[in-house]
Amino acid sequence: MNPKTKVVIAEDHRLFREGLKSMLTSHGALEVVAEARDGLEAIKTVRNFLPDLLILDLSMPRLGGISVINEVSTLFPEIKILVLTIHESDQHVLEAFKAGAKGYCIKDASRQELLLAIDSVLEGKTYISPGIADDVMEGYLEGRQSMKKTTKWDTITQREKEVLKLLAEGHANKEIGDLLNISVKTVEKHRSNLMGKLDLHHVAALTAYAIEKGLVSPKV
Repeated sequence: MNPKTKVVIAEDHRLFREGLKSMLTSHGALEVVAEARDGLEAIKTVRNFLPDLLILDLSMPRLGGISVINEVSTLFPEIKILVLTIHESDQHVLEAFKAGAKGYCIKDASRQELLLAIDSVLEGKTYISPGIADDVMEGYLEGRQSMKKTTKWDTITQREKEVLKLLAEGHANKEIGDLLNISVKTVEKHRSNLMGKLDLHHVAALTAYAIEKGLVSPKV
Protein backbone atom coordinates (compact mmCIF):
# COMPACT_ATOMS: atom_id res chain seq x y z
CA MET A 1 0.00 0.00 0.00
CA ASN A 2 1.37 3.44 -0.96
CA PRO A 3 1.83 5.85 1.95
CA LYS A 4 -0.69 8.68 2.10
CA THR A 5 0.28 12.20 1.11
CA LYS A 6 0.69 14.30 4.26
CA VAL A 7 -1.16 17.62 4.14
CA VAL A 8 -1.17 20.67 6.41
CA ILE A 9 -4.07 23.13 6.11
CA ALA A 10 -3.48 26.78 7.05
CA GLU A 11 -6.82 28.59 7.18
CA ASP A 12 -8.23 30.92 9.83
CA HIS A 13 -11.93 30.24 9.22
CA ARG A 14 -12.84 27.18 11.26
CA LEU A 15 -15.86 26.03 9.26
CA PHE A 16 -14.03 26.24 5.95
CA ARG A 17 -10.99 24.50 7.45
CA GLU A 18 -13.07 21.65 8.84
CA GLY A 19 -14.97 21.24 5.57
CA LEU A 20 -11.74 21.15 3.60
CA LYS A 21 -10.26 18.60 5.98
CA SER A 22 -13.31 16.36 5.65
CA MET A 23 -13.18 16.56 1.86
CA LEU A 24 -9.47 15.77 1.66
CA THR A 25 -9.71 12.92 4.16
CA SER A 26 -12.49 11.29 2.12
CA HIS A 27 -10.17 11.20 -0.89
CA GLY A 28 -8.29 8.27 0.62
CA ALA A 29 -4.79 9.09 -0.65
CA LEU A 30 -4.51 12.27 1.42
CA GLU A 31 -3.99 12.60 5.16
CA VAL A 32 -4.44 15.94 6.95
CA VAL A 33 -1.77 15.68 9.63
CA ALA A 34 -2.23 19.15 11.13
CA GLU A 35 -4.06 22.47 10.86
CA ALA A 36 -3.01 26.06 11.49
CA ARG A 37 -5.16 29.10 12.25
CA ASP A 38 -2.69 31.87 11.45
CA GLY A 39 0.55 32.47 9.57
CA LEU A 40 2.96 32.04 12.45
CA GLU A 41 1.25 28.82 13.52
CA ALA A 42 1.45 27.62 9.91
CA ILE A 43 5.24 27.92 9.85
CA LYS A 44 5.54 26.19 13.24
CA THR A 45 3.22 23.38 12.12
CA VAL A 46 5.17 22.82 8.91
CA ARG A 47 8.39 22.60 10.92
CA ASN A 48 6.87 20.01 13.26
CA PHE A 49 5.10 17.80 10.69
CA LEU A 50 7.10 18.28 7.45
CA PRO A 51 4.13 17.60 5.16
CA ASP A 52 4.26 16.82 1.47
CA LEU A 53 1.77 19.58 0.76
CA LEU A 54 0.80 22.86 2.43
CA ILE A 55 -2.60 24.29 1.49
CA LEU A 56 -3.00 27.84 2.72
CA ASP A 57 -5.07 30.98 2.46
CA LEU A 58 -3.36 34.31 1.79
CA SER A 59 -5.34 36.37 4.30
CA MET A 60 -4.50 35.11 7.77
CA PRO A 61 -3.89 36.77 11.16
CA ARG A 62 -0.42 37.71 12.45
CA LEU A 63 1.51 36.66 9.34
CA GLY A 64 0.10 36.74 5.81
CA GLY A 65 0.21 33.91 3.33
CA ILE A 66 2.90 35.44 1.10
CA SER A 67 5.27 35.62 4.06
CA VAL A 68 4.46 32.01 4.96
CA ILE A 69 5.19 30.92 1.39
CA ASN A 70 8.52 32.77 1.42
CA GLU A 71 9.55 31.17 4.70
CA VAL A 72 8.44 27.62 3.91
CA SER A 73 9.83 27.57 0.36
CA THR A 74 13.18 28.83 1.66
CA LEU A 75 13.45 26.41 4.59
CA PHE A 76 11.74 23.39 3.02
CA PRO A 77 11.89 23.68 -0.79
CA GLU A 78 10.71 20.08 -1.16
CA ILE A 79 7.30 20.92 0.35
CA LYS A 80 4.73 21.79 -2.30
CA ILE A 81 2.55 24.83 -1.63
CA LEU A 82 -0.97 25.33 -2.96
CA VAL A 83 -2.73 28.65 -2.36
CA LEU A 84 -6.49 28.41 -1.75
CA THR A 85 -7.95 31.90 -1.51
CA ILE A 86 -10.66 34.35 -2.54
CA HIS A 87 -8.13 36.75 -4.08
CA GLU A 88 -8.04 36.80 -7.90
CA SER A 89 -6.03 39.97 -8.56
CA ASP A 90 -2.84 40.03 -10.65
CA GLN A 91 -0.97 41.30 -7.61
CA HIS A 92 -1.87 38.36 -5.36
CA VAL A 93 -1.27 35.73 -8.04
CA LEU A 94 2.12 37.06 -9.10
CA GLU A 95 3.30 37.60 -5.52
CA ALA A 96 2.30 34.04 -4.54
CA PHE A 97 4.20 32.40 -7.40
CA LYS A 98 7.18 34.69 -6.95
CA ALA A 99 7.31 33.67 -3.27
CA GLY A 100 7.38 29.97 -4.16
CA ALA A 101 3.81 28.69 -4.50
CA LYS A 102 3.29 25.91 -7.05
CA GLY A 103 -0.46 26.27 -7.40
CA TYR A 104 -3.16 28.92 -7.05
CA CYS A 105 -6.79 27.92 -6.61
CA ILE A 106 -9.88 30.03 -5.92
CA LYS A 107 -12.10 29.08 -2.98
CA ASP A 108 -15.25 28.70 -5.06
CA ALA A 109 -13.58 25.94 -7.07
CA SER A 110 -15.37 22.60 -7.35
CA ARG A 111 -14.15 19.51 -5.51
CA GLN A 112 -12.90 18.12 -8.82
CA GLU A 113 -10.92 21.25 -9.60
CA LEU A 114 -9.29 21.36 -6.16
CA LEU A 115 -8.25 17.70 -6.41
CA LEU A 116 -6.86 18.39 -9.89
CA ALA A 117 -4.89 21.31 -8.45
CA ILE A 118 -3.53 19.10 -5.67
CA ASP A 119 -2.53 16.32 -8.08
CA SER A 120 -0.86 18.80 -10.44
CA VAL A 121 1.16 20.44 -7.68
CA LEU A 122 2.24 17.11 -6.20
CA GLU A 123 3.42 16.02 -9.65
CA GLY A 124 5.62 19.10 -9.86
CA LYS A 125 3.41 20.99 -12.29
CA THR A 126 2.20 24.57 -11.96
CA TYR A 127 -1.53 24.99 -11.47
CA ILE A 128 -3.71 28.11 -11.67
CA SER A 129 -7.50 28.30 -11.58
CA PRO A 130 -8.95 28.71 -15.06
CA GLY A 131 -11.08 31.57 -13.74
CA ILE A 132 -7.98 33.74 -13.48
CA ALA A 133 -6.94 35.56 -16.65
CA ASP A 134 -4.49 33.53 -18.74
CA ASP A 135 -2.23 36.51 -19.32
CA VAL A 136 -1.50 36.74 -15.60
CA MET A 137 0.13 33.31 -15.67
CA GLU A 138 1.80 33.99 -19.01
CA GLY A 139 3.37 37.09 -17.53
CA TYR A 140 4.72 35.08 -14.63
CA LEU A 141 6.11 32.31 -16.82
CA GLU A 142 7.83 34.83 -19.07
CA GLY A 143 9.65 36.18 -16.05
CA ARG A 144 7.84 39.48 -15.80
CA GLN A 145 7.49 40.43 -12.16
CA SER A 146 4.69 42.86 -12.83
CA MET A 147 2.29 43.57 -15.64
CA LYS A 148 1.73 47.14 -14.54
CA LYS A 149 3.78 50.26 -13.99
CA THR A 150 5.63 50.42 -10.68
CA THR A 151 3.38 51.65 -7.89
CA LYS A 152 3.98 52.66 -4.28
CA TRP A 153 2.96 49.14 -3.27
CA ASP A 154 5.75 47.69 -5.42
CA THR A 155 8.34 49.57 -3.34
CA ILE A 156 7.24 47.95 -0.07
CA THR A 157 9.47 45.08 1.05
CA GLN A 158 8.06 41.80 2.34
CA ARG A 159 9.15 42.61 5.89
CA GLU A 160 7.49 46.01 5.67
CA LYS A 161 4.30 44.30 4.54
CA GLU A 162 4.48 42.04 7.59
CA VAL A 163 4.89 45.06 9.87
CA LEU A 164 2.05 46.88 8.09
CA LYS A 165 -0.27 43.91 8.56
CA LEU A 166 0.48 43.67 12.28
CA LEU A 167 0.11 47.43 12.77
CA ALA A 168 -3.27 47.28 11.05
CA GLU A 169 -4.28 44.40 13.33
CA GLY A 170 -3.66 46.70 16.31
CA HIS A 171 -0.37 45.32 17.63
CA ALA A 172 2.01 47.67 19.44
CA ASN A 173 5.64 48.03 18.34
CA LYS A 174 6.92 45.70 21.06
CA GLU A 175 4.37 43.02 20.19
CA ILE A 176 5.34 43.26 16.54
CA GLY A 177 9.01 42.93 17.47
CA ASP A 178 8.27 39.83 19.55
CA LEU A 179 6.17 38.21 16.80
CA LEU A 180 8.75 38.85 14.06
CA ASN A 181 11.83 38.36 16.26
CA ILE A 182 13.17 41.85 15.58
CA SER A 183 13.98 44.78 17.86
CA VAL A 184 11.56 47.59 18.64
CA LYS A 185 13.99 49.98 16.96
CA THR A 186 13.80 47.91 13.77
CA VAL A 187 10.00 47.91 13.94
CA GLU A 188 10.05 51.71 14.29
CA LYS A 189 12.37 51.94 11.27
CA HIS A 190 10.03 49.80 9.14
CA ARG A 191 7.07 51.88 10.32
CA SER A 192 8.88 55.08 9.38
CA ASN A 193 9.79 53.63 5.96
CA LEU A 194 6.15 52.68 5.35
CA MET A 195 4.89 56.14 6.16
CA GLY A 196 7.52 57.71 3.93
CA LYS A 197 7.00 55.41 0.95
CA LEU A 198 3.21 55.55 1.12
CA ASP A 199 2.94 59.20 2.20
CA LEU A 200 0.67 58.11 5.04
CA HIS A 201 1.48 59.61 8.40
CA HIS A 202 -0.69 57.93 11.04
CA VAL A 203 -1.74 54.39 11.93
CA ALA A 204 -5.37 54.90 10.88
CA ALA A 205 -4.24 55.72 7.35
CA LEU A 206 -1.88 52.74 7.29
CA THR A 207 -4.72 50.51 8.51
CA ALA A 208 -7.04 51.73 5.76
CA TYR A 209 -4.30 51.07 3.21
CA ALA A 210 -3.69 47.56 4.56
CA ILE A 211 -7.42 46.81 4.24
CA GLU A 212 -7.43 48.16 0.68
CA LYS A 213 -4.54 45.85 -0.22
CA GLY A 214 -6.19 42.82 1.37
CA LEU A 215 -3.61 42.36 4.16
CA VAL A 216 -6.34 42.52 6.78
CA SER A 217 -10.13 42.37 6.74
CA PRO A 218 -12.20 45.37 7.84
CA LYS A 219 -13.65 45.02 11.32
CA VAL A 220 -17.38 44.49 11.35
